[in-house]
Amino acid sequence: MDETVMRLNVDAPCWDQTNFIGRLKYFFSITDPRHVLASEEQLYKAKELLALYRLGKEPSGTTNEQVLYAKKLYESAFHPDSGELQNVFGRMSFQVPGGMAITGCMLQFYRTTSAIVFWQWVNQSFNALVNYTNRNAQSELNLGKIAFAYISATTSAVITAVGLKNFLKHRASPLMQRFVPFAAVAAANCVNIPLMRQSELTDGIAVFDDNGQRVTESKVAAAKAISQVVFSRIFMAAPGMILCPVIMENIEKYHWMKQVKPLHAPLQVLVVGCFLIFMVPVGCALFPQRCSLKIESLQRWEPDKYAVAIETSKVSNLTHVYFNKGL
Repeated sequence: MDETVMRLNVDAPCWDQTNFIGRLKYFFSITDPRHVLASEEQLYKAKELLALYRLGKEPSGTTNEQVLYAKKLYESAFHPDSGELQNVFGRMSFQVPGGMAITGCMLQFYRTTSAIVFWQWVNQSFNALVNYTNRNAQSELNLGKIAFAYISATTSAVITAVGLKNFLKHRASPLMQRFVPFAAVAAANCVNIPLMRQSELTDGIAVFDDNGQRVTESKVAAAKAISQVVFSRIFMAAPGMILCPVIMENIEKYHWMKQVKPLHAPLQVLVVGCFLIFMVPVGCALFPQRCSLKIESLQRWEPDKYAVAIETSKVSNLTHVYFNKGL
């Protein structure tokens, strides 16, 4: 690379992560569904280029544009904590294609109990994979806890969906009944994510000082991280699952739509996709990925961890500790 070209900091986001717009641009970049098409070879080459670039040993003629694209590919596919290649179906770049297909089918096939059970099971299987893939990698999670979280979330989603369907069957309009899948998804998220990450709540997650030095573990930080992720996931799904039924309820009244019923499901998937392509990055950007916790909160709720943090950190005036909230 030409020495006159300014070196990039490939370990920092290209946009300011302290404000919503900066985070939104960042997540639009890494949730780009086109990244799903990148091969493992391309992804590992991107990782290798970044490693060489950090050492100043990148191939001659490498441009900033190539480095930035490699950074974009890397961040879309590798875990920010462990650096491991994520399962393709659990990556945030797969949220749009995976989410639109499953959500569209949940919204379309809600009339029979068997269809509700099947699509809620498919959705919770997908969610469990996404939650596990994007968890805080500093925390361990055994297979028993994963299975318990998965079964609990699936059960809560099915009970909510079937229960509401039966309750609303003779009490509400067809439009209101279309909102049952969203209620089930919201309920399941409130169960799935905390259970999938329960070890973080019982053992705490690693927190760091301003210099990036690990100072202690905190259960309060874990609770904050998980609550933000739960809210973000529900917020992410809400527009598509609330507005799509309204749209479909109105256009299905047209005569030509009644003649092409097989197209209702693909159309619903497409409409949901239009929402998700914006809502996935918006939902991820609601809260900073590098989340902070006031040291006073640690002092109040976990005085023993506060003492360890103060003793361990080399920062003279420690006001906040930081942690990866996960996605």
